[in-house]
Amino acid sequence: MKDLMGQAIWDYHHHKNADDLLTETSISEIDELPVEYFFRAFDDMNLIEQKALALSKGKVLDIGAGAGSHSLYLQNEKGLDVLALDFSPKSIEVCQLRGLKNTGCSDILQFSGETYDTVLMLMNGTGIFQTLDKIDLYLEKLHSLLKKDGQILIDSTDILYMYDRDDDGGVMVPANHYYGEVDYFIHYKLDTEKPIKWLYLDFETLKRAVENNGFKIEKILQEEDSFLARLTKK
Repeated sequence: MKDLMGQAIWDYHHHKNADDLLTETSISEIDELPVEYFFRAFDDMNLIEQKALALSKGKVLDIGAGAGSHSLYLQNEKGLDVLALDFSPKSIEVCQLRGLKNTGCSDILQFSGETYDTVLMLMNGTGIFQTLDKIDLYLEKLHSLLKKDGQILIDSTDILYMYDRDDDGGVMVPANHYYGEVDYFIHYKLDTEKPIKWLYLDFETLKRAVENNGFKIEKILQEEDSFLARLTKK
């Protein structure tokens, strides 16, 4: 893995003049993603992120921490014991340089350690599940990382709106896979990362999956096509 997103985060932290990241998916055109977005303060975060951070408590695991902005808020403003976890080495290096006390560089499936009161999975947290047929594997892992009365705060977006409709109003979704499974591409400074599988979930599909894996679920917040959910152990 080239770690282009981590490189962009590292460049921005050190020089403040990183090029924009360019992202695209198998169903969308190239879009610019300014790297400074990963360094935003609480007031610049969306309502779903703000609500999740407000609900975070106890010992926290922040999965997919990126530049560490969520973790820094929880550590510095709420005084919580938080571990920022990301598989991007350069992102984790920046998290440390920004003052995070506890960090880990690992894929979630290879990560092991303690159990947590709050597991945070934001910025389309369901993306790390990759595909529907892998979701049980990830949910089993997450179940093992959660304290008995702990919570997982996770967000996602129902991307059905991105598909064309036929003359009768029916949505033209793929016949051979769930419509929220996409290939995700990152471009940075004329280089391209190998595409990753990324999963956007509608709430009902997420609900069925988590209930089959020992969790209860409640929808905390809905913002247009995106939502924040809380998972707790049954």
